Amino acid sequence: MSSSELTTTVSGTEGATAFVPSPATPYQGDIARYWDHEARPVNLRLGDVDGLYHHHYGIGDVDHAALGDPADSAYDKRLIAELHRLESAQAEVLLDHLGTIGREDTLVDAGCGRGGSMVMAHQRFGCTVEGVTLSAKQAEFANRRAGELGIADSVRARVCNMLQLPLETGGAAGSWNNESTMYVDLHDLFAEHSRVLKVGGRYVTITGCWNPRYGQPSKWVSQINAHFECNIHSRREYLRAMADNRLVPQAVIDLTPATLPYWELRATSSLVTGIEEAFINSYRDGSFQYVLIAADRV
Repeated sequence: MSSSELTTTVSGTEGATAFVPSPATPYQGDIARYWDHEARPVNLRLGDVDGLYHHHYGIGDVDHAALGDPADSAYDKRLIAELHRLESAQAEVLLDHLGTIGREDTLVDAGCGRGGSMVMAHQRFGCTVEGVTLSAKQAEFANRRAGELGIADSVRARVCNMLQLPLETGGAAGSWNNESTMYVDLHDLFAEHSRVLKVGGRYVTITGCWNPRYGQPSKWVSQINAHFECNIHSRREYLRAMADNRLVPQAVIDLTPATLPYWELRATSSLVTGIEEAFINSYRDGSFQYVLIAADRV
């Protein structure tokens, strides 16, 4: 722990993080408070469908047959279930790109939220998954769910800065950020992923980024930044920062067409937050992109 960090006791359920490193900067303190107080129905009600609580968006075609008639009293419930299916499909695509992972391996979820992707990774690979978040409330939630599922020995969330991961050098077979890179400097982030990954280990991110061909962040991207108190990077910045930190891209996939159906459906739901228009318009005008980048540590 650095000299700038203090520790405070956190109360919570069994398995929750006992000591919380203070955020290294005032901005990180703001982000921790933001997510400690976040309780949007769009995150919680979707997770209630099957107990997997995500903090990211969805990809894939909407199953309109499953939605049925909008006039049906159960339509909203089916719509929420469909949104959740699409966000879990997004996590599956991220996990697909981690490559071969064994039961003895360790994976790292940087910015783990309430832990849905960690649970899915353990269920798929049988491995250990370490998650980090600035939010004590999210970590407590994720650890409680792991305990309820009987996987607390393998799935754990800790409260810490993703730029200072509490993990040994070269100890991880894979790591990822799922829509969490916009809260940090990319060079610092990828330097830390490069440190904890073994040589040949795989890093994956799915993220929104502004399109450098557009010229500058559009007004829609600026609205998204303000809404989430974040700083969206350009696609070019990701590739440059990876190259500087021994992460060699193996796949760069534009998921923008695949995520638009999620947003168009969400905009018709009872869970709208007011930011849907900015996502839809920026994806349509090309100023914003939703991308997956998978890179190997060399």
